Amino acid sequence: MGRPRTNDAAVKERLVACATEMFATRPRESVTVRALAAAAGTSTAAVYTLFDGKDALIGEVRDRAVAGLFRDLSAVPTSDDVLADLYALAAAYRRWGAEHRHLYTVLFGGAQSFDPSGAVGTRDPVRPLVAAIDRAVADSVLDGEATLIAVALWVTLHGLVTLELAGALDAATAESAFASTVRAALRGWATPEAFGGLRRGDPA
Repeated sequence: MGRPRTNDAAVKERLVACATEMFATRPRESVTVRALAAAAGTSTAAVYTLFDGKDALIGEVRDRAVAGLFRDLSAVPTSDDVLADLYALAAAYRRWGAEHRHLYTVLFGGAQSFDPSGAVGTRDPVRPLVAAIDRAVADSVLDGEATLIAVALWVTLHGLVTLELAGALDAATAESAFASTVRAALRGWATPEAFGGLRRGDPA
């Protein structure tokens, strides 16, 4: 019987899947190359052959998370109502977290965390959200420094999604908390003119 392959696409995908779950649920230092290989049903050599080691495998998991979240947020249509667009982007962020809970944990709270206070660049997974905030500030819909608004809104979203993924909120509570909290956050940064519009008809 021949030795199992250590460098094919199937092994690579298993290693990524196992690493995603392990780094989302365990301290980084407790996840060894041997443990990753065993979970994926392969040898330690595969980790080095395919990824050049554990750190590069972590990087692959994080890169996939960044690309996936960026892709989903970028797919949200743009309209003439920037506040409605921001609400839709927040909903897309929450949906991605629910559908990719392990990737979300790795990206925003696990082995390698994204720094939302860093400079916006091509690898920023929430760049579409920041771009919408820039547009809202430029259009005098939101009042404040765009980076501060972006961080504040991200903190709000992260808290909501983290509580929901942890099971701290049941489905009905999570839904109502998301709607009311995101709307309140937008109202808090709205200009007086936009605030009046928000009171008449919140983004949905």
